[in-house]
Amino acid sequence: MAELTALESLIEMGFPRGRAEKALALTGNQGIEAAMDWLMEHEDDPDVDEPLDTSLGHILGREPTFSEPGPGSAAGEGKPILSEEERQEQTKRMLELVAQKHREREEREEREALERERQRRRQGQELSAARQRLQEDEMRRAAEERRREKAEELAARQRVREKIERDKAERAKKYGGSVGSRPSPPAPEPAPVSSSPSQEPPTKREYDQCRIQVRLPDGTSLTQTFRAREQLAAVRLYVELHRGEEPGGGQDPVQLLSGFPRRAFSEADMERPLQELGLVPSAVLIVAKKCPS
Repeated sequence: MAELTALESLIEMGFPRGRAEKALALTGNQGIEAAMDWLMEHEDDPDVDEPLDTSLGHILGREPTFSEPGPGSAAGEGKPILSEEERQEQTKRMLELVAQKHREREEREEREALERERQRRRQGQELSAARQRLQEDEMRRAAEERRREKAEELAARQRVREKIERDKAERAKKYGGSVGSRPSPPAPEPAPVSSSPSQEPPTKREYDQCRIQVRLPDGTSLTQTFRAREQLAAVRLYVELHRGEEPGGGQDPVQLLSGFPRRAFSEADMERPLQELGLVPSAVLIVAKKCPS
């Protein structure tokens, strides 16, 4: 008995008629196996189900419409009819062929996937090696930059030290003192201590201000800073302006006394600077009521 045609066999195996016709036409009607290869290879194409141009219908050796010949046609008369068992056997062989094609395709796809994975790993290793080389280069450049900065810092410190030494030497040469001493008058600060009071005022003149604390008769106190060259009268005026009012509304004249050694300042002392009276840099004064004459 004759076998089914290629188109009928593909349809029996479950392929849509349109796809089967398209596969046979595009493979030049070279048989079921070629058509099946095309179908398996293009089953995921988005245009696989688009109708084939009817001008290609002659490739199949049939009418462009792929219509089966009618019972009265010559082709229909010469076409043998298969029994049910023969059709099932032929369908079975075709399904086995389809399964084989599926296995071959899966094996091919698996090999391609393995090759892609190997390429991916190889590319990943190359990328990792390149990244590591880049990091090493950056670390090396950073270390060189730190070494350069440290060398520049050490050089700058050395220049500063050399400049300080030169300045010290110039000051020592200019003022005749030891290296590192501050510019000052030829007379050194630590002079021999003498009991003569005539040498004390020059030392005290170095203070520009003095702090005076004044104790009032009521037990309170006033504290104020004055210039060293101000007269004692300025202190008395400050006390008269800031002491509290006494009962009765009257204010007695202020008499200033030194605490130790005890001394009563006269009107003539009021015209003298605080520096000359030995009240610099600080002193404690006592206010006593001046008895009315």
